[in-house]
Amino acid sequence: MPATQPRKISTTLRDNMDTLNRELGVGKSFDMICRELHYAGRDFALYFIDGFAKDDIMNRIMEHLANLQPQDLSTQQIKQLVQTQIGYLEVETVDNLEDLKTNVLSGQLVFLIDGQDNGILIDARTYPARGPEEPDLERVVRGARDGFTETMCFNIALTRRRIRDDGLRMEYVRAGARSKTDICVSYIEDIANPDLVELIKNKISEIEIDGLPMAEKTVEELVFGRNWNPYPLVRYTERPDVAAVHLLEGHVLIYVDTSPSVMITPTTFFHHLQHAEEFRQKPIIGVFVRWLRFVAILMSIFLSPLWLGLVSSPSIVPGAWHFLLPDKVLTISVFWQLLAAEFGLSLLRMAAVHTPNPLGAALGLVAALMIGQVAIDVGFFTNEAVLVTSIAAISTFATPSYELGLANQIVRIGMLALTGLFGIWGFLASVLLWLVLMVRTKALDTPYFWPLIPLNRAALFHVLLRPPAGWKASRPKILHPSDDTPN
Repeated sequence: MPATQPRKISTTLRDNMDTLNRELGVGKSFDMICRELHYAGRDFALYFIDGFAKDDIMNRIMEHLANLQPQDLSTQQIKQLVQTQIGYLEVETVDNLEDLKTNVLSGQLVFLIDGQDNGILIDARTYPARGPEEPDLERVVRGARDGFTETMCFNIALTRRRIRDDGLRMEYVRAGARSKTDICVSYIEDIANPDLVELIKNKISEIEIDGLPMAEKTVEELVFGRNWNPYPLVRYTERPDVAAVHLLEGHVLIYVDTSPSVMITPTTFFHHLQHAEEFRQKPIIGVFVRWLRFVAILMSIFLSPLWLGLVSSPSIVPGAWHFLLPDKVLTISVFWQLLAAEFGLSLLRMAAVHTPNPLGAALGLVAALMIGQVAIDVGFFTNEAVLVTSIAAISTFATPSYELGLANQIVRIGMLALTGLFGIWGFLASVLLWLVLMVRTKALDTPYFWPLIPLNRAALFHVLLRPPAGWKASRPKILHPSDDTPN
């Protein structure tokens, strides 16, 4: 089907107004405003959305236009207005109605003049926005307290504040047939792999959907696919310093307007294990924190299924470790106890999200005392099952990536199911299946388990040990950066 030709702006102002008033809903939507004006003997029309317009700038421009004389607009009116009369930095022209409507809906001011087939765009908009705050999920003891907001322009400025490189590129694209959501693809031109940049831009340009009200999450599902794989294929961050570090490594970042989270692409499993706190302390402290986090994540995946496997095969447990096994047998099997505990923890997490902060402490007391302890006393759970599940839950909360923590919980439940059905052999089979899943998963052709599989010793060293600042190391080779060695 051939592409529809864009409709040109008519030289008759009334025709343009009739079309725009009908299609933009002027008179139906209270915030869609059309002002009919008359300056220098010419009829003007000004279109804007009430909530986006900066009143002080609009008033200054209109006061200046009111002083124009007819001879000031005698020839080349649009060019004269843009170059000499409108005292504002971000001014451009548009010659078709589709672009004009899109810019009005995105918050810009649009001037139309009778007898002219071009419109004047003035980017004098302001978005409702909160101030930069430290992200709840990426808190640090020491370090910057600013974080991304829901306004894309603010987020780009926060990144540029940290990287004043002339190669930093912020390329603008738009997606969503109806929402026309603003998206920015960011990279450092002489570092990032140009093929990777082109691939991401092409995938975003191919998005065909009405809108992206869920912002970055919708973009992730449409660009990266693999929606039935629980593991996240991009890393989200709300910290400008984390975004800047990954840009310097050669990653490509995706900013989506209305979202405070920036997508880092491509990423591996080990990218989700890192946290800014490791680099805000001495290297030896960073190594300790990192290894503690590694142990916690491994326990969040394997501890409950492994314990269930040992309970099902007590003969393989050394005598000195028999205290780990339950000392009494309940009517409800250990398998169902663990599944019920997992369900309870998920329910508690869900309730905590929807509970107002002042009631959060009361929710914890209810869960710990009135439910947990009573469940043990009536014989629903053994003490050992509650202990193992609690350790696994704490380890899940210690995972720096919220998406990775949820994925690990799904995997843990799957492992419990296989172990409950087939005992210790089911546990070993589930571990093997997990490894196969990790090895077969790719994010934009990047192996998910790199640098462990395929093995890259130098990169694995930097994953296991937090390197000191100034350590001369190559950028991640899996990204195929144009500039491999940092200065």
